[in-house]
Amino acid sequence: LSRHAPAPEPCRLEDVVAPTILILGESGTGKSYIARKIHALSKRRERPCIEVALTADIGAENMVQSDLFGHEKGAFTGASEAKQGLFSLADGGTIFLDEVGDATPEVQAKLLRVLEAGIFKRLGGTKDLKVDVRVIAATNRDLERMVAAGTFRQDLYYRLSVIPIELPPL
Repeated sequence: LSRHAPAPEPCRLEDVVAPTILILGESGTGKSYIARKIHALSKRRERPCIEVALTADIGAENMVQSDLFGHEKGAFTGASEAKQGLFSLADGGTIFLDEVGDATPEVQAKLLRVLEAGIFKRLGGTKDLKVDVRVIAATNRDLERMVAAGTFRQDLYYRLSVIPIELPPL
């Protein structure tokens, strides 16, 4: 560097944090708080940060997919009009998938497609929709053990855990 060269800019969180982050820890350790802080310190902070719990008690499989990806009119009983999903609402921002270890195999496959290509289809739809979202996922489950048992997709686990953050127990 010459004497007259400008000093390098300080490194920001956004410059070193990958698009996908996996937060691991027991219930109550602040996984949601950490996800919101990462979003607030990133270049995406002016865009939405959408939080969705993928716990098993959310309801029927169609409703989980409808919440995440949206649906077309008539996609299932009660779908009287098209609905935009949470991935669309988070476009340009962050989506926080809490309890990702509870996702069904079908939801896991669709999440993988969004992470790999940034595209998805609404439930009952035929058109690919493109989004630019940072995905932050969290779980209190042992995903490595679930991968070994065949209950969680290995390829999804590796896509989610680009940067793992392990929170200490309470």
